[in-house]
Amino acid sequence: MKPDRRVVVTGIGAVTPIGLGVEGLWTGLRRRQSAIRAITRFDASAFKSRIAGEVGDFHPSDHIEERRARRLDRYSQFTIAAARMALADAELDMRRENADRVGAMMGTALGGVAHGEEQYHNFLTLGPRAVDPALALTVFAGAASCNIAIEFGCTGPNATNGMSCASGAIAVGEAFRVIARDEADVMIAGGAEAPLAPLCFGAFAIIRAMSTRNDDPAHASRPFDAGRDGFVMAEASAVLILEERGRALARGAPVYAEVCGYGLTNDAYHMTAPRPDGSQAARCIRNALAQAHVSPGEVGYINAHGSSTPLNDPTETSAVKQVFGEHAYRLAFSGTKGYYGHALGASGAIEAAICALASRRSWFPPTVNLETPDPACDLDHVTGDGRRLDPDYVVSNSFGFGGINAALVFRKAGA
Repeated sequence: MKPDRRVVVTGIGAVTPIGLGVEGLWTGLRRRQSAIRAITRFDASAFKSRIAGEVGDFHPSDHIEERRARRLDRYSQFTIAAARMALADAELDMRRENADRVGAMMGTALGGVAHGEEQYHNFLTLGPRAVDPALALTVFAGAASCNIAIEFGCTGPNATNGMSCASGAIAVGEAFRVIARDEADVMIAGGAEAPLAPLCFGAFAIIRAMSTRNDDPAHASRPFDAGRDGFVMAEASAVLILEERGRALARGAPVYAEVCGYGLTNDAYHMTAPRPDGSQAARCIRNALAQAHVSPGEVGYINAHGSSTPLNDPTETSAVKQVFGEHAYRLAFSGTKGYYGHALGASGAIEAAICALASRRSWFPPTVNLETPDPACDLDHVTGDGRRLDPDYVVSNSFGFGGINAALVFRKAGA
């Protein structure tokens, strides 16, 4: 890392159940309502969970040339659409950039597997000629960052990680490192997920990880609430433009926030359950703060992973207490998956975008559906109408299957 290579967020693009684009995301947050509904993308009657966060009003041809859009699956469509929105928001014209100094880092849990599932059905029922000829090019996870490179002509560092529910945050963190090491000046970074197909969805239903509050879907995702019964699957994409601070300021770019710290650890404990003592999640947060040269007492807000699962929420609460001590009760704390559900590999990118956006606009969203806090989750939860705050530093937590822990630290622009 080079101390003079600071990294800022200059653009945000979003394809989410609560809205499209940076303003759609913001409007959805300010509406303070859940977008979880009964599944319409397939017949979910065979499963105990039949609800999800679906992206509505999304038309690929609004963002991608129509012929190319037809060759892409929903996962890649979401990716390119969010990236195009983010580039426009950052006021970056790739035709004027040094392509070798612009790269892409993305994260996903399942990549194009849902599209592969659909095509396998075509194969079984109609034969090989009914299979999408582009199948081999859509099912691999790396299609996200590679399609960004192809679409926008960026030839810098490029990778897509598949580290489950932390992968979007990891993509942002790794992009931050690339710029800080002077390997690029601009990185297009985020996460994408389009998992709403029977087998992909059913795999999580079978292990009873998801909410079965089918009669009241809008209140099913309820992080830290005593009545939570599992996460709600969602589809989404979010992309952030990360840029070396000096060049961003020189060109008069809009700056949301600065990325100043990133932590990454593994529980080395279990594929689905978090380490009960939360020690590695805590170490992850400590590492991110140390890299940012920020003391725990300087943090004013945490966007929690808050998956709305019985085990994860209290474990995250414990980890925060280990890091922040008594200050844990003084900082504002909210989990935003109650709005849009858990979009797996896209979630960390959505929540990074929310942290950057909220830092700029000095309003932080509530934990939707938090009515009766679990006694084990006893921090200062932001509820109701959200909260007006102007903290210098905020933290975003993302944890995933396999014991992955990722944390990002953002500094308020100008702080």
